[in-house]
Amino acid sequence: MSAAPPESKTVPESTPTEPLPPRRQRAYGLRPLVRRLALPFGSLLLFLALWHLLAASGTWSETLVPPPATVWDAFIEVSTAHDGVRGYNGTYLIEHLAISLRRIGIGAGVGIVLGVLFGLLMGSVGWLRSVFEPWITFLRTLPPLAYFSLLIVWLGINEEPKITLLAVAAFPPVAVSTTAAVVAAPRSLLEAARALGASRWDVVKDVVIPSALPETFTGIRLAVGVAYSSLVAAELVNGLPGIGGMVKDAANYNNTPVVIVGIVAIGVSGLIIDGLLLRLERAVVPWRGRA
Repeated sequence: MSAAPPESKTVPESTPTEPLPPRRQRAYGLRPLVRRLALPFGSLLLFLALWHLLAASGTWSETLVPPPATVWDAFIEVSTAHDGVRGYNGTYLIEHLAISLRRIGIGAGVGIVLGVLFGLLMGSVGWLRSVFEPWITFLRTLPPLAYFSLLIVWLGINEEPKITLLAVAAFPPVAVSTTAAVVAAPRSLLEAARALGASRWDVVKDVVIPSALPETFTGIRLAVGVAYSSLVAAELVNGLPGIGGMVKDAANYNNTPVVIVGIVAIGVSGLIIDGLLLRLERAVVPWRGRA
């Protein structure tokens, strides 16, 4: 008696997953955005609450640690006209910030352009790197106040020493990062380009510069940060109008709320500019992290 053939088990076909409705798709797409926004705002609210509790505890006087409400009143005061006076020292807060940003734009822009050019030259020519790299390192280790007085002696007290200080402060980070990126360019790509008959300029344009761009953008972001940190030093002398000059002048009169308003304005504008630089980097160097 022959055994009956085993029953064949049919495997059910997998049903294709139906696409989510548009409303569900939007909900899933919004979750990461909400998370990214909720965490910073949550930390900001926590910081403000701790600040308020510290100011209300009476551990320090209100001159040293003013409450958030007092700082907000100072912000409104320097942003509007009151008793016939425009803002702080006759200039609105936004105007102080715009004047300082113009100084940073010119000074840091000059320093960044020179830093990129010197970085490309030093990374490509060994003897230039040996000559200039110690001087750039020496300049990078100097605090801005160390040579600002000398710039005032040479250039006076107008705009020239301020812009020059910001340019000198922004130059070394870009030069160092660009030099390191050019030196670290992949040798295999360089040799392949030369083997295909590329000229020296073609190698620099098509291999060296694209390879160096990610590190160069990192140096640019560092340079803008160094320029911002040098802003108050640049506006120590004849800095009004200007946000750094406003902070320095308010500190002379123990006007702590206005000092905090100026510091917050510098920090927030710095965050915005750094975010714009990040967006520019993603657009110009889309291959960063993928190659």
